[in-house]
Amino acid sequence: MKSLSELINTKEPGWDLVKEWIKDGNNHIEILPKDNTRAEQALYQTQVTTRSPMGAIVYETGGLLVDHGWIRVLGSGHEKLDRTLPGWNEGKSYSHTGEQPGFLLIADDVTGGFFAINAGGIAAQEGIGSVFYFAPDTLEWENMEISYSDFISFCCSGDIEGFYSAFRWKGWREDVAAINGNQAFSFVPFLFTKEGKDINNVSKKAVPVEETWSLQMDLREQLGH
Repeated sequence: MKSLSELINTKEPGWDLVKEWIKDGNNHIEILPKDNTRAEQALYQTQVTTRSPMGAIVYETGGLLVDHGWIRVLGSGHEKLDRTLPGWNEGKSYSHTGEQPGFLLIADDVTGGFFAINAGGIAAQEGIGSVFYFAPDTLEWENMEISYSDFISFCCSGDIEGFYSAFRWKGWREDVAAINGNQAFSFVPFLFTKEGKDINNVSKKAVPVEETWSLQMDLREQLGH
């Protein structure tokens, strides 16, 4: 594993680029301040240089809250988003630090959708290095055909409203403001059922996002996806 000094790039920091995307973008983004000790530990565990946008976000931020908290981009953790990128992946995409994961979870949303970079564990033959979205209304991993950098650019300037048009319910802003980045909404009936297709007619409850991940992975297996 590379040392911290090998991972921190002061000559060409990726954070300058990310800050520019945020500044020039039209989507609301809250940059969560970092805790230095956590940031160093998270970067070391992630083993990505700060020259890259991913390393920069892990090292320079506690995470990003996109569109008033609808999407949560993982960094090194903050009280509003108390999960680090490597810590969240442990036990999901790999068992212990240093192991090569089959995918890397990078962000998620309040509906129980997850964003991950495919390293062969999501789709063995297609989209290696591509960001996939786990859609709660289909329980399928969908290839977005974009890189991590493109994904961050999408968070800053993309049509988030359009991407989530089927998932936005009346009063979502107030509901999202009332939860933290460790929670997601659980919907009854499930969004992938015929009865759950109208987001305004399902009941919503905030639950730990860990619970959402486990339940959806179990359901996916049971239904033979």
